Amino acid sequence: MSTPLSDAPGEALPLLYSFRRCPYAMRARLAVLASGVRCELREIVLRDKAPAFLAASPKGTVPVVVTAGGDVIEQSLDVMHWALEQNDPGDWLSPDGVVQAAMDDLIAECDGPFKDSLDRYKYANRYEGADPIAERAKAEVFLRKLEERLAKTRYLCGEQICLADMAIAPFVRQFANVDRAWFDGQDWPRLIGWLEAFLASERFEAIFKKYPQWHAGDAPTVFP
Repeated sequence: MSTPLSDAPGEALPLLYSFRRCPYAMRARLAVLASGVRCELREIVLRDKAPAFLAASPKGTVPVVVTAGGDVIEQSLDVMHWALEQNDPGDWLSPDGVVQAAMDDLIAECDGPFKDSLDRYKYANRYEGADPIAERAKAEVFLRKLEERLAKTRYLCGEQICLADMAIAPFVRQFANVDRAWFDGQDWPRLIGWLEAFLASERFEAIFKKYPQWHAGDAPTVFP
């Protein structure tokens, strides 16, 4: 984890609208934590979205950052880059020996085919005709690719944590939690170990802290 960066006297903090369990919001908080870029965290309840949140981002999904200058960042990967491009003490964006395109491709597969199957596995009743077991099998293709990578190196793209690890881990966590006994019974021991290390880490504890729902007028909650 990074030491929080100091703020200029009187300077407004960026606003980070978030939801504790959302994997997209989790990946954003992981990057903000790693960067040390201080934000005012506003915890959103998805069934009762604050008007200020919807005014900033009418699409109504988290995470959303409103910068001190008023710019709105609405995509989780863009939030990660926004934070880490200000301060990246762990070299998540440029780990030694890693080609940027390799990280980008892995994250794109997570956010595309894997997430599509994950949603139809976890929330099968929301998709007409979805077969959760068939969707789980589709998702396994990506997870076995991760297992193969972890058989070669400690982390997904090498011997140090990078953007791909922290962008993908929240989604693997979500997949595993659908049926943890089944997940733990599969032949992907390195993937299980990688996930367990993430869940046991101080960084996960820090980003998974519970906060009350934000309401206009509340005292600011500074994160990290």
